[in-house]
Amino acid sequence: MEIGVIGLGAMGQAMAKNLAAAGHTVKAWSRSGGEVAGVNVVDTPEQALQADIALTMLSDDSAIREVLLDTGVLSRAKPGLVHVVASTISVSFSRELVACHREAGIDYLAAPVLGRPDVAAKGELNILAAGASATLEKLSPILEVIGKRIWNLGEEQPTAHAAKIACNMMITMAIEAMAEAVVLTEENGLARERFFDLILNTLFGSRSYQVYSANIIQDRYEPGFKASLGWKDLRLADAAAEQLGRDLPMLRAVLEQMAKAVSAGGGDKDWSVMADYTIRSIDR
Repeated sequence: MEIGVIGLGAMGQAMAKNLAAAGHTVKAWSRSGGEVAGVNVVDTPEQALQADIALTMLSDDSAIREVLLDTGVLSRAKPGLVHVVASTISVSFSRELVACHREAGIDYLAAPVLGRPDVAAKGELNILAAGASATLEKLSPILEVIGKRIWNLGEEQPTAHAAKIACNMMITMAIEAMAEAVVLTEENGLARERFFDLILNTLFGSRSYQVYSANIIQDRYEPGFKASLGWKDLRLADAAAEQLGRDLPMLRAVLEQMAKAVSAGGGDKDWSVMADYTIRSIDR
């Protein structure tokens, strides 16, 4: 099958490589150019949309709007194209994309993913899918190449993006919880590695706790998922809550703390750098 990929950041590259390795013809476009093994890098996003399926993995609402909507490229896509939006975008923009795809006569499947670049490279992402049942059934063999499980979240595409935003919000809450726990325990004589050994083997053994406790123990926050993008996702969650007329106090707390970590120079570091900011804030 011919598959277009729009966006070749760390996640997009991993997806494109896996799709090509599975025997599909992949043509990809990226604003930054570059080469990807087994993938035909094309000159324009319009070329990537001349395929059976196109997968978009751009960074945010504004990037998708600029590349696909403002240029009119989406309306010139190949007839019969199915467009998979794997980016983390706002709920309101997802609703707008529903209308744009309907107007263009193109199937739209929302499929944001859970997993860092290393998980994407292994083809083990969790895919949060929402859209027409027939469309999801048709694309399942393709999605299975990049993910270990496809979660069917219903036929309303914005539902999947709301779920992804909620998941990322909860991960930041876990990071902040671990940081605040370290403040309490380390100042009272318990090394953080011993504390996390206790926590991971009793109360909290999930992947988020495993991955980010390791960062906190090592005091290393090399880029995995950038804090600047985490901050963006928290703002999306805050906007979604505001649209519902709801106040989410824990969300507001981690949003403020992530903003401080980014402002302090951590924007390009892994988003768990928020923990470092919290742990060291007593000295600031």
